[in-house]
Amino acid sequence: MISGSCLCGGVQFEISGELAPIQICHCSQCRKAQGSAFATNTPVRESNFHLLSGRDQIGSFESSPGKQRCFCKHCGSPVYSKTDKLPGVIRLRAGTLDGELAVKPEAHYYVASKANWYCIEDELPQFNEWRL
Repeated sequence: MISGSCLCGGVQFEISGELAPIQICHCSQCRKAQGSAFATNTPVRESNFHLLSGRDQIGSFESSPGKQRCFCKHCGSPVYSKTDKLPGVIRLRAGTLDGELAVKPEAHYYVASKANWYCIEDELPQFNEWRL
């Protein structure tokens, strides 16, 4: 099991099974939602996501049709997003996970809309849009 939580600890969860590689998204919506240059997400099957506490503290915002961004209503931490385009999958924010992770980032996505003040300086593949 891999554990995680929001900043205040009100939302706590566990993930069963292995994590998928981390996806780094530079789209303008992720930048706004994270308040940062990018979002770091790992796709998780909803059946492997086990909420331990804080169900009533999770708020959501529909940032585009069919896409919900879920966060802690108390501390504001983004926790995960989900979209109708990927039923049964959540995109968990990697920064909410505790401890050392066995997975690493796989690629940068939506680099055509990345913040002009951020330089990508690693050797990961870069894509102008989403690729499965």
